Amino acid sequence: MRFVIITGLSGAGKSQAVKFMEDFGYFCVDNLPPSLIPKFVELCQQTRGKIDKIALVVDIRGGLFFDDVFNSLDTMEELGYNCEIMYLEASDESLVKRFKETRRSHPLSMDGSIVEGITREREKLKELRKKATNIINTTKVIPARLKEELREIYLEGKETDNLQISIVSFGFKHGIPIDVDLVFDVRFLPNPFYIEELRDFTGNDLKVREFVMNSPISLEFSEKLFDLVDFLIPQYIKEGKNQLVIAIGCTGGRHRSVTIANLLYERLKAEDYRVNTNHRDSSLVKKGKDN
Repeated sequence: MRFVIITGLSGAGKSQAVKFMEDFGYFCVDNLPPSLIPKFVELCQQTRGKIDKIALVVDIRGGLFFDDVFNSLDTMEELGYNCEIMYLEASDESLVKRFKETRRSHPLSMDGSIVEGITREREKLKELRKKATNIINTTKVIPARLKEELREIYLEGKETDNLQISIVSFGFKHGIPIDVDLVFDVRFLPNPFYIEELRDFTGNDLKVREFVMNSPISLEFSEKLFDLVDFLIPQYIKEGKNQLVIAIGCTGGRHRSVTIANLLYERLKAEDYRVNTNHRDSSLVKKGKDN
């Protein structure tokens, strides 16, 4: 089990950090009272590996409960749990600017002075900062760069493990799926609908697939599609995308789109991407003259 405590200065990016950790597959809890940490980790341990990555935000918002954090860390060590501490900080000037932009008051500001609140917080957190496994200064770090830095530290395994790819086949006459990132129109490929013995089958059937792909245009298009997707996926991963939906459309969504979607799925699966398929319209009753 990997266990990370996210802490640091107010305004330094803890809210963004916990969102990114969720994207990385961590079970996240914001502002859990420190005294409950050992019990919470024990409960996660009882899931027998179903929850194996935990990130908890612990900061001065806990008020009186915050002082329990050191006792909880000692208890965690006694129980044999390895606890990593991510400490986020930034310059006073940057923090003041962020508070002013969001029009929020500092939680330790007694008289409305943001600077005094920041000073009190630095003092209150200095001992916890000394225990930090990773200290990240976000003064000049944009969110995308912060996510990349956290990925390098806290995401184990291949970068591709963090991207889920969904390939959807559909029929244009039934409408384009609303949640897609990329749409490819394959209505120019040979259409099995006009072959009587193929009409009632789908792209999941070998004879339909062979008919669609028995064309130089189909072969050339599929290779160009594969090359484009192979180029785009690493760029999406670098940008921090976690879900990618690729839609392949023909007229009715039963023959050509299903064929190409299956071929793309097989290609990406062979490259060890996390990928699934959904043939949205392949089982719909045919309507109209063209499928």
